[in-house]
Amino acid sequence: MLQPLIQDRNRLEQVLRQLPLSPGVYFFKDKTDQILYIGKSKRLRSRVRSYFRQPAHLGPRLELMVYQVAEIEFIVTDTEAEALALEANLIKQHQPHFNVLLKDDKKYPYLCITWSEPYPRIFITRKRQFGSGGNTSSDFPKDRYYGPYVDSFRLRQTLALVKRLFPLRQRPRPLFKDRPCLNYDIGRCPGVCQGLISPQEYRQTLQKVAMIFQGRTGELVAQLREQMLQAAADLNFELAARLRDQIRGLEHLGVEQKVSLPDDTVSRDAIALALGDRHAAIQLFQIRAGRLVGRLAFVADAQSGSPGTILQRVLEEHYAQVDDVEIPSEILLQHPLPEADLLRTYLSEKKGRAVTLTVPQRQAKAELITMVQRNAELELARIQQASDRTQTALEDLAQLLGLDALPHRIEGYDISHIQGSDAVASRVVFIDGLPAKQHYRHYNIRNPEVKLGHADDFASLAEILCRRFAPYLEGKGDPLEAEDWPDVILIDGGKGQLSAVVEVLEPLLGNLTLLSLAKQREEIFLPHQPQPLPADPEQPGVQLLRRVRDEAHRFALNFHRQKRCQRQRRSHLDQIPGLGYQRQKELLATFRSIDYIRMATPEQLAQVHGVGPRLAEKIYRYFHNDAH
Repeated sequence: MLQPLIQDRNRLEQVLRQLPLSPGVYFFKDKTDQILYIGKSKRLRSRVRSYFRQPAHLGPRLELMVYQVAEIEFIVTDTEAEALALEANLIKQHQPHFNVLLKDDKKYPYLCITWSEPYPRIFITRKRQFGSGGNTSSDFPKDRYYGPYVDSFRLRQTLALVKRLFPLRQRPRPLFKDRPCLNYDIGRCPGVCQGLISPQEYRQTLQKVAMIFQGRTGELVAQLREQMLQAAADLNFELAARLRDQIRGLEHLGVEQKVSLPDDTVSRDAIALALGDRHAAIQLFQIRAGRLVGRLAFVADAQSGSPGTILQRVLEEHYAQVDDVEIPSEILLQHPLPEADLLRTYLSEKKGRAVTLTVPQRQAKAELITMVQRNAELELARIQQASDRTQTALEDLAQLLGLDALPHRIEGYDISHIQGSDAVASRVVFIDGLPAKQHYRHYNIRNPEVKLGHADDFASLAEILCRRFAPYLEGKGDPLEAEDWPDVILIDGGKGQLSAVVEVLEPLLGNLTLLSLAKQREEIFLPHQPQPLPADPEQPGVQLLRRVRDEAHRFALNFHRQKRCQRQRRSHLDQIPGLGYQRQKELLATFRSIDYIRMATPEQLAQVHGVGPRLAEKIYRYFHNDAH
């Protein structure tokens, strides 16, 4: 196993000499081949060598990193701009510990346009998926996320206004099988569900909508005004009136958000941050034609770098995701950036014209940075308050349960059914007191004794926990080495449910804390203890357990409803001879509901893949027989 380079000066010099004097990306790896840090430079050898000259001058975080570096790898690029773009992609892919990593704060929503679909959807979401979009052809580019926006109320107002001004698809699924709904008749929808507009025409409308969220409202208004005048000249007064209404609506949008600057013709972004003990709150104001068109927010680890380094990382990640036309001509900075020249070159090449980076010192631009910083401080206060509440709850829970350390991973389990039918279970996971939805799981209850009219929550919980910990119960895994080993397992229920789980998990109780939370009095029960823990239902630790319990209940209930709905949809189809699961699936995918299948003619049914004329006639007769 390789030793850290700083302990072997001969090997360090040999590695440094192999680095080229070219732009590119470098990787620092530890002795286990894990990536510690990914960086970029216009001169790889010079930049990497600077880390090892005087590590103490780098700050405690980077100094710690340097003493762990055992291997250095690199990728050479043709230009500095290519190095920046490559670094951004690699950081997102590998998430190295010592890089500035932006945290996902679910408070901030995004607006998504699904360009990967023939008829794109537009909606607000709090979950951003990088690199989304299944179709990679030039006709269907990847989905586009705008944000994250600080003011979710204004974002929803804007989207509502957009849907009134432009004819967009209003429903995720058609209301009727053979005709459009009322939205089409009143001009709110172009009839996407019935194919009354081509994908190309619909995407042209969405491109106009996208201009609003790109901060190009003024440019869009100019285009619409030109089209309105042309429509009036062609005596198409209905179209001219519609365009006039769109222009008026867009001019009203954000009219009160005027920002006073000397030159309101220049597009600008202004960025500032506020640093706390644990978090850094970053705000980015987007100003176009003197108006504040967007206020974005980001969160990072306060110890991950200097203020300038954090700002540089935010700007690099943000502008890597935007379209070229969204890059402003000027970016106002609170602090100087460590690699401002590289970012300036990258943005100028991407935009096709010069982009300036400025740290204003006086007058209106400096006042704007002060305003952005003030907003960042308010967001930091909110983040720290939420973080403090979570920390207090974890400390209280650790004290309540007698844990040696704060619980890192808490798992909650619940069962959902109606008198035994469609029985399912859920597992939810909280990491450091917050939901970690990527670790949530659904379970179908396999016990044949659990069926309609016969429910057994005790046996169902025992089954699920036995399946969850099967490798460890069979001696095939070591709990001390498991990355997903929970510190606390919470069962929804009382002593009966807990006892059923204890019976199967008895061999593992030395390595985990198992408890149940009864709903009626919010009582906490531990294994082999007849009385509940003395606790106040409103104390922070118990409130955290209640959040886990309620989330497990919600997740299980949603899955149960979904499973029950699917069964009810297929209950009629199961009674038709020759109609198996796959053909049922094709029918429901085509007609969307049992009612539409009942209304279909034999000819329409026969067009479904795998059905054919004979089976179509059987289906038609089944639904039109007087007995049904």
